[in-house]
Amino acid sequence: MVPTVDADRANDSGDASAIIVYDGQCAFCERQVERIRKQDRYGRFEYVAWQSTQMNERFARLVEGELGSGIRLILPDGRILIGADAVHGIAQRLDGWRRLAWIYRVPLVHSLCRAFYRWIAANRYRIAGRCDARSCDKLTREHREPPETL
Repeated sequence: MVPTVDADRANDSGDASAIIVYDGQCAFCERQVERIRKQDRYGRFEYVAWQSTQMNERFARLVEGELGSGIRLILPDGRILIGADAVHGIAQRLDGWRRLAWIYRVPLVHSLCRAFYRWIAANRYRIAGRCDARSCDKLTREHREPPETL
């Protein structure tokens, strides 16, 4: 089963594109979003860092949850895919990756992808070289919750 969150139709803007919500303070995450942007030739995605002011304005219910655990993909119908399931949802919408996306549905591959994604999400600052071994755990905890709004 794909974890989703209804969030009362999280996207109130009426846009038909899917929305990628990511950690905008993570260099690794920024690089991955830039790769997606380059492959998104048809503008299938909107990109929103969870630290942006748009989050509270457009996705208040989503902000109430823990966003630091991984990427979110808000689908046009309001469903929200989380983590590895979001990556799969993105791959399904990108030319070239769509042909490989079916592999994610294989039960063992699906489980391995989720475990690998959890490891990546937990270590994203370390992977990006933003912190050393001692400070990384503290930095990861600090970025699990969005900052308070001004």
